[in-house]
Amino acid sequence: QVQVKESGGGSVQAGGSLRLSCSGSGNLFTRPFMGWFRQTPGKEREGVAAIFTTAGRTYYADSVKGRFTVSQDNAGSTVYLQMNDLKPEDTGLYYCAAAPPMADSVWARARNYNYWGQGTQVTVSS
Repeated sequence: QVQVKESGGGSVQAGGSLRLSCSGSGNLFTRPFMGWFRQTPGKEREGVAAIFTTAGRTYYADSVKGRFTVSQDNAGSTVYLQMNDLKPEDTGLYYCAAAPPMADSVWARARNYNYWGQGTQVTVSS
């Protein structure tokens, strides 16, 4: 059984920074893909960034490239999302999720991830 839990959300003004953490437990070696998604009311869950922990490859949505950085600790059990230069459109409920290996081109598909955290709210004011 794999479990993931997010922390680190909050409220900031535009231009500010936040760092989210995702702590994983269980058989993480079976779910080495760790993704960050965000969701706002009335919209589908959007892939923001991901990391293939055993390969060290990272992936980003175009909307966050150059502002967000996904990383992991040495054990690969905690994944971070450093968010800089935050914008009001970054507001949402941010989820961490774990998945088995997948093709690079489909990293942002929420249905590929089968273990999800409860989410942490990020609010960016203008």
